[in-house]
Amino acid sequence: MQRGSYAPPPAHSPPLHHPVPQHVSTVPMMRSPPPPQSQGNSHYGSPYNGQAGGGGGGGGGGGGTFAPAFGGFINDPTAQMGYQVGKTALNAGQEYMEQNINRYVSISALKHYFNVSTPYVLRKLLLVLFPWRHKPWSREQRPSHSSPSDASNYYFLPPRDDINSPDMYIPVMAFVTYILLSTLLAGLRGAFHPEVMGLTATTAFVVVLLEILGLKFGTYILSISNDSQLLDLVAYSGYKFLGVIVTLVISEILNRGQGTGGWAGWTVFGYTFMANAFFLLRSLKYVLLPDSSNSSTPAGSGMHTVARSQRTRRTQFLFIYSYVVQFVFMWILSRQDGSPAQIKTAAGAAARGVVGGG
Repeated sequence: MQRGSYAPPPAHSPPLHHPVPQHVSTVPMMRSPPPPQSQGNSHYGSPYNGQAGGGGGGGGGGGGTFAPAFGGFINDPTAQMGYQVGKTALNAGQEYMEQNINRYVSISALKHYFNVSTPYVLRKLLLVLFPWRHKPWSREQRPSHSSPSDASNYYFLPPRDDINSPDMYIPVMAFVTYILLSTLLAGLRGAFHPEVMGLTATTAFVVVLLEILGLKFGTYILSISNDSQLLDLVAYSGYKFLGVIVTLVISEILNRGQGTGGWAGWTVFGYTFMANAFFLLRSLKYVLLPDSSNSSTPAGSGMHTVARSQRTRRTQFLFIYSYVVQFVFMWILSRQDGSPAQIKTAAGAAARGVVGGG
């Protein structure tokens, strides 16, 4: 079978025609912002200097310009004026708050009670838990630098320089630790409930509030008008949280998660209560019952002696506050350990409140 011959190929191939898009869509060119400009040089060696300076030849009027750098914003007169106005308003608000707070509490006096150091905190913790052999209990005083020759112008040393000086750092930290520890122990016993932390915090706050109100009433009855003495009493009232924390921890270990009941819990509670009562009795003696015959008290230092009748009343107040009041409050705080019965009671009260509100 004979095949037919093919035609020779053309000398030139036909031209190729690429498709032309009918609908042209323009995609905007994404550009990163230029680096910040220094004060000396107006431009960096940047690939955008040409476009920035060209004024937008292809992008329309002003399309290639960029916003000023952050340094230029700071140097702007309007920004500086706004900064000054904001600073003035902040200072005015701070001054207004200080004036209103100083009506009730002296900020400078509170700073004295938080002037502590790490060695002081460690020694104070040991003193509160083991106060039996500590001597002396009197606070140290120094003459004022403004008038050292004036024997009536004395001041107490801050807590970091005097272990017998009351502070508010340990009571505040013990208050917060007590709330967190009670919640943690409830969780370890499997009795955690959302109301545990709220119940514990509310109980602790009510105890502190009642004690402060009682101290305020006691200072009024005993004619104690010095604000520093009232702050001393408030500071001393917070040391009981340390004994409560020790009671909760040791009782939890000895009773194996059964709370603070039993002989172990009552034994630990009895020791911490007696240690706290003895500490308060010896410490508050120099606050409520100053004695100028004491060699450690300078003459005219402000710790004046009181009359015999007033001294008797203050002695009774000191005994009742150190033993009776502290026993009641420490017992209430040590019982707030997140027991299941207590949690059920709190949950039932919360449920009744929700149903009644609905």
